[in-house]
Amino acid sequence: MPFGKVIIEGATPNELLETLERLPENFFSNLESLLSEKITMGEGNKQEKFNSIVKYTDEGPILLLKDPSCVTHCEAIGLILYFSKDKYLRPSHIERLLKYSGIPIQPSSRLNEMLKKGLVFKPSPREPKWALTPKGERWIEEDVLPRIRKIA
Repeated sequence: MPFGKVIIEGATPNELLETLERLPENFFSNLESLLSEKITMGEGNKQEKFNSIVKYTDEGPILLLKDPSCVTHCEAIGLILYFSKDKYLRPSHIERLLKYSGIPIQPSSRLNEMLKKGLVFKPSPREPKWALTPKGERWIEEDVLPRIRKIA
């Protein structure tokens, strides 16, 4: 899945071509490899850092909360999306993971609330998949996780 941007500028078309020609031969493939490695390392650290809060299964992340009522429904949905490897989940998949986590809810109305707050978005309007926005990720990292770690 593509992400990010590399911007190469030139004042004229010739200057742009010259800049492109000066790039190392494997520039883009090396960049892609480096980014993939960094992302994978970051995910591994996340898994180790929060193994008391989440367990990874073939189905997806399961929340390991001693008291599921310590999080709101929106926070639980945010945590599932945050710890999900593919970052985009259907409401039915979120519902299943929450059920396994001991939080049996219908996520659709909560996702709409979160959408209005700018915490989630649908990457494709044609697909019923949801993901956290950067604001949503900050909310989980700065507000929800620190509070849960104190309880856990």
